[in-house]
Amino acid sequence: MQNSDAMALSVALLAAAGGLTQRIHEGVVARGFEGLRPAHGFAFARLAPDGATATDLAAHLGVTKQAASQLVDELVRKGYAERRPHPVDARARLVVLTERGWACTRAAEEAAAEAVRGWGDVIGEDGVHALYGLVARVASEGPVRPTW
Repeated sequence: MQNSDAMALSVALLAAAGGLTQRIHEGVVARGFEGLRPAHGFAFARLAPDGATATDLAAHLGVTKQAASQLVDELVRKGYAERRPHPVDARARLVVLTERGWACTRAAEEAAAEAVRGWGDVIGEDGVHALYGLVARVASEGPVRPTW
């Protein structure tokens, strides 16, 4: 593959990911969950299903522990998450989603399904399945991090 083709593929994948992130965010807002940014969704992905510490969240998001703690403070203040005693480490606090946080997560899943169905209108359902298979083969095993 030529450099220009590789760059074009990179741009197309990044545009698809950015568009998907935006569609999910818009779908969450349309379902009544306001005051959130796409970065909150990336945090929700790490907090579900069993919660995480602020340190875990910082590593997942690729930010400092201080930035992750500020994000947690915001989610707690807005009623999407709560801090609980850690079941193993008495020094740590576990951040878990509240019912409102779980409802927002379900709304994001619905919005993602709608967005991907839209791709099916363009490339067909078989094309969507093929795309998933190909991208999954080259995707990193690491966490999904927002682009700040």
